[in-house]
Amino acid sequence: MPDPLSPGGTQTSGPAPSTLSVPDVSFAEPLVDELELTTAGLEPATLPRRKETVPNSPETLILAIETSCDETSAAVLRGDRTILANVVSSQSALHERYGGIVPELASRAHVQAINPALAEVLRQADVTFWDLDAIAVTLGPGLMGSLVVGVAAAKSLAALLEVPLIGVNHLEAHIYANFIEHPEASLPALALIVSGGHTLLVEMTDHGLYEVLGETLDDAAGEAFDKVARYLGLGYPGGPVVDRLAAQGNPKAIPFPRPMLNEGYDFSFSGLKTAVLTYMDRERREAREPEIADVCASFQAAVVEVLVAKTVRAAVENEIPTVLLCGGVAANSQLRASLEVACTGAEIKVYHPSMALCTDNAAMVAGCGYHRYRRGIRTSLDAAPDPNFPIT
Repeated sequence: MPDPLSPGGTQTSGPAPSTLSVPDVSFAEPLVDELELTTAGLEPATLPRRKETVPNSPETLILAIETSCDETSAAVLRGDRTILANVVSSQSALHERYGGIVPELASRAHVQAINPALAEVLRQADVTFWDLDAIAVTLGPGLMGSLVVGVAAAKSLAALLEVPLIGVNHLEAHIYANFIEHPEASLPALALIVSGGHTLLVEMTDHGLYEVLGETLDDAAGEAFDKVARYLGLGYPGGPVVDRLAAQGNPKAIPFPRPMLNEGYDFSFSGLKTAVLTYMDRERREAREPEIADVCASFQAAVVEVLVAKTVRAAVENEIPTVLLCGGVAANSQLRASLEVACTGAEIKVYHPSMALCTDNAAMVAGCGYHRYRRGIRTSLDAAPDPNFPIT
């Protein structure tokens, strides 16, 4: 039976480095005009081209595009970690009225926002298209209609500018948010990726070399946050509001289950979500109105305990000295704090991105794209987006 709380897609959102407004696309309206690629009145073919830098040059300029879900983002990265500009156009307000992401509206909003985002990121970075060495883009996983918009734009730019196209895995890109901000982070490392519909434990032995140790079997952590928040009437996205209310509640008030706490490295949060809904229904049937802050705190405590316990156990048992927390749910305050305490106690180094780079953004795509570009990886202009693109 279909889950009545599933809105068709889910993604935890957070603050963005630089924002653009998204037009209301719930009704028919003209699309944004095609982005002008001329400079000072010259045709593109007559513009002076910048000589392509060698792949490992710190001066390499990569423009990246991210449209996997409900954020339209473009970024320009110099080298492997200098963000010249990172623009994010969020659709949270658009989807909030529906309690979750509506894929058709998401893809149309991307069409509306992609060209303004590209124009703005070049303006902020103070570069032109002709300065770029490569175009990186998210190929998947994600919503098919959303991915198509970004991939089409990236292909067009790569073909017109005659520069390499670098396809990137969205989940892999989340890992690189850490490398952008923490140059001291070393490999091997264990990545806890908690992003919307995905919860994974991935061992990273080198750039591009991964082994998935554990993954979600049903509802991922981000999905559970969104669905519980929706049932409690807290709106969308659910992660930030649950985190905020949890800070005001008692995490021990309600003994919600810790699913699969001591069972391997896989995750399952569907049962926990159902336990919250069952508790709320029972309390209301008995004419008791639960304290929502306590519900949020108790639910969040259960999710965090499972994530932290499995992560630390996997790191210790596999002798991995570093943990990288990443993804939208990495913005959760209790998860960040609890993981730091647990890793410190186990003498494991732990890193997480700033709040701005936890949410979907193109800077992380550019960071991942740079390392693929450096290794000589190129993507064909015939490549198609893949909603189920695996990380390995």
